[in-house]
Amino acid sequence: MSGMVYLVGAGPGDPELITLRGLRVLRKADVVVYDRLVAPELLAEARPDAERIYVGKASGAHTLPQAAINALLVAKAQAGAVVCRLKGGDPFVFGRGGEEAADLAAAGVPFRVVPGVTAGIAGPAHAGIPVTHRGVAPAVTLVTGHAGEGASEPDWAWLAAAPGTVVFYMGLSRLTELTAQLIAHGRDAGTPAAVVAWATTPQQRSVAGSLATVAADAATAGLGSPAVLVVGEAVALQPELAWFTPNGGDLVRR
Repeated sequence: MSGMVYLVGAGPGDPELITLRGLRVLRKADVVVYDRLVAPELLAEARPDAERIYVGKASGAHTLPQAAINALLVAKAQAGAVVCRLKGGDPFVFGRGGEEAADLAAAGVPFRVVPGVTAGIAGPAHAGIPVTHRGVAPAVTLVTGHAGEGASEPDWAWLAAAPGTVVFYMGLSRLTELTAQLIAHGRDAGTPAAVVAWATTPQQRSVAGSLATVAADAATAGLGSPAVLVVGEAVALQPELAWFTPNGGDLVRR
């Protein structure tokens, strides 16, 4: 008997940012297959008797190769289990959820996608940076800062000229290279830029400056992964719109 796999977005870090549907799926699942950035508080929401399987990945350290994760999901569902594949952010935004879905479909395993809040939107928001803003940022571009082995580099000329806000995921180790490429391909070195680390969690920290300085600023501040790089004029709104403090949580700024 075939079970079911739910590809669930756990959100950017704050356990309260999972969707209501995602939480319902997590609570009913027989098996929870979860990533490194899933909040421990969310795992506590699973049934006491649910099987919990960690498949987290850090740079250069993968618990399981992606192909093995895909095979695990297929095997558990084919054994009749309801599987919650709990992924940080949104499953289909740099989460490799599409690859998992493709293998499930090829194996004839039914699946559902439960979208989640992605760090490329929530991270800037928690740092007081709206990724779109009338008259300032008419569009937002989400791009990976780590193309992966065998993948081609992005179109730097296009990114340098992209309107509005550009948000890079997984690019902390390449900050100097990413910013230099944008400048070399025509983006003004004075363009406002920020790095937001551990977005939406009590450990959140951010630095803001210009495209020319933000890599050095982030290194001086000792920011660590996970982090997003935000480039565009909307970053200049941060001094006015910053509201989040680690101790204040999501309470409105006094």
